[in-house]
Amino acid sequence: MNTGAFSLVHTAMRAGVEVCFANPGTTEMPIVLALDRAPGMRVVLGLFEGVCTGAADGWARMTGRPAATLLHLGPGFANGIANLHNARRARTPVVNWIGDHATRHLAFDAPLTSDISALTGSVGWTRTVKSADEMAEASLAAVEAALGPPGRVASLIIPADCQWEPGPEPLSATPSPALRETPGPALQEAARLLRKGRGGILLGGNALTVPGLHAAARVAAATACGVWIETFPSCQECGRHVPLFPALPYFPEQATEALANVASLVLAGAREPVAFFAYPNQPSRFLPDGAALCKLADPEVGVDAALALEALAQELDAPTGVMPPRTVPAFVPGGRPLTPDTLCRAMAAFTPENAIVVNEAATTGLTWNAEHASNAAPHTMLFLTGGAIGQGLPNALGAALACPDRRVIAFQADGSGLYTLQALWSMVRENADVTVVVCANRRYRILQTELARTGIAEPGPKAQALTDLTRPVIDWPALAKGFGVPSCSVHTDGEFADALLRAFAERGPSLIEAVLA
Repeated sequence: MNTGAFSLVHTAMRAGVEVCFANPGTTEMPIVLALDRAPGMRVVLGLFEGVCTGAADGWARMTGRPAATLLHLGPGFANGIANLHNARRARTPVVNWIGDHATRHLAFDAPLTSDISALTGSVGWTRTVKSADEMAEASLAAVEAALGPPGRVASLIIPADCQWEPGPEPLSATPSPALRETPGPALQEAARLLRKGRGGILLGGNALTVPGLHAAARVAAATACGVWIETFPSCQECGRHVPLFPALPYFPEQATEALANVASLVLAGAREPVAFFAYPNQPSRFLPDGAALCKLADPEVGVDAALALEALAQELDAPTGVMPPRTVPAFVPGGRPLTPDTLCRAMAAFTPENAIVVNEAATTGLTWNAEHASNAAPHTMLFLTGGAIGQGLPNALGAALACPDRRVIAFQADGSGLYTLQALWSMVRENADVTVVVCANRRYRILQTELARTGIAEPGPKAQALTDLTRPVIDWPALAKGFGVPSCSVHTDGEFADALLRAFAERGPSLIEAVLA
């Protein structure tokens, strides 16, 4: 007999879902048993729900296909919601299966009863299953909703009785997002604005693929426009093989200055740039008053940004052009203390070709992105799209399982790394090829900067203590050892280079604590 849970899992598999990152509880046991009868579905245990949701995001960013999570009731989903916020901002396809109390039990307000739909609705599409008979159709609907376009978080709330009761035959369908290849009237508008001069292009989404970046360079050559990359995009191709464009600065004063002379801004897969936060006497929008805004490729309606840029280059009769050779400074380890600059120089020298760098290194990560990633071998970079920290280690886990032939580097700040430290255990369990580089400045450096920027008052000892990660100092090698991860601590650029080469020579996870001076 097929149960509703069997219908759920096998329909999702037939629709292209290959992996489930799971932290189940009592109300999900029928789905656990159904997964046991699904040899084509990989199941990965996470010790914390935020690991499951962040790993699903990393998998889907690298494959373009949805990963599933299995979560326990409202509290379990709430534990994972921060990384689902990041997935929503990245437009990543993720399907959440969330168990709920059996229908007849909801009326008794048992201890774990909660308003799950209020939580799921805050990050995307949501549906509550009403009976086992609809399980196959609901499963397919969730996959279709996740794929979009745009990609999104799709959550199914599934009462336990709908899982254990007899269910229908699984459905067979292979949905795929139907991207529009041409931008329509926006193409002519973008060309008109850029021809007028003082134009700019902001890149996001799949405009940051190799074809998209080269097309943007052609448009810039034809119009002398400025080109910027979203501050924290979902996924970007980086390295010596692609044109070099600056990221729009994080701090609003710098971003406003960068766009000060722009009369029109063309959005190619990006949202309108606004400040992460409000500050005294600082605007929320970065564009000058009166500047025109043109959505050449709006991912919310499924326009392919890379193809739109290629069409724009053709419309402008842009030169084909050859990217000029880039001089890459040689790296010679000299026993220098590790600073953000020396650390990033060493990492750029030794990053393997076709690596995946998951950048949650905060202030050090800004240095890597702005100055050094372009000097490294070709690689793909994933970013903290939504600002909810604790994404890096889980994202790296998911990316490594999605792309087992590629080395993954989790470029990780020490403070945010503690949020989802349990991902190390899952990396060992799955033998994921992840090299974790912890940038250990032993402080929330970005918050110290933000604290100083308030301009309200001089921070006192209590305020400073809230940004400090000493007393006690966090022993990252000991933490890694506790999860079974080989680890070391380094203090100079030469030690760091040696540690990287050792890590890249071995299969499986490893951790390097890079202690910053």
